[in-house]
Amino acid sequence: MAQVAVTLSILGSGSRGNAAVLATAHTRLLIDAGFSRRELTRRMALAGYAAEQLTAVLVTHEHSDHVAGLAKLAAVCPAPVLLNDATHAALGPTAAALPRREAFTTGVSFTLGDIDVTPFALPHDAADPVGFSFRAEGVRIVFVTDLGYLAANVKDQLRAADCVVLESNHDLDLLKSGGYPWELKQRVLSRLGHLSNDTVAEFLRTDFDGACAHLVLAHLSENNNLPSLALISAQRALAPRARPPQLHLAAQDAPLPALCF
Repeated sequence: MAQVAVTLSILGSGSRGNAAVLATAHTRLLIDAGFSRRELTRRMALAGYAAEQLTAVLVTHEHSDHVAGLAKLAAVCPAPVLLNDATHAALGPTAAALPRREAFTTGVSFTLGDIDVTPFALPHDAADPVGFSFRAEGVRIVFVTDLGYLAANVKDQLRAADCVVLESNHDLDLLKSGGYPWELKQRVLSRLGHLSNDTVAEFLRTDFDGACAHLVLAHLSENNNLPSLALISAQRALAPRARPPQLHLAAQDAPLPALCF
């Protein structure tokens, strides 16, 4: 049996909370803390992890569905919280409750244990939102959610990855006909909002290099999308490829089975 070198466990993804654990034999990183501390620890336990085992907590941006449990988790977790200065400032009172905070600079790589991390800028309506590229044991995983369009730097990061976690937030028809206020619909549709299924499909047809073995569709809206719509849209876009990646759908209410590399 092949030895597992890197494991990605998406604990949940959506408008009510986001968190994931990336782990090697020596390093465990929590990416975002968008659930309550109790729910985070419960979901981590389901995936086989405990808060005291974490090497670090990484924060993509300050929106509540990514930091809801951050302060209370940090109070009991010995791991430092890593985020950029603008996100730290935008956290307001939560920032003062982080006992072990370390700063990274967007665009500048750093290393945590045996994992190399590159935070890169995303177009989203937050102070300084980032995606992450992780490299460990020869495996490269790219984590991209919460962005209004696929900017050139994001497309560059998505190339030559073994695994991609990519937002497929909404179906355009469901969003336009749904119950959101007009201002919120405009925000979601803007270049600082969220990716639609159609935008993801267009990327998969025209710009995707097909290198990854696993593609995770994440941050699906519960109000403006359906898992079946996101999945079918991506499947159709990938259908002409001889060896398409394995598709996964990240869910809001339960962890995704671990992806092992």
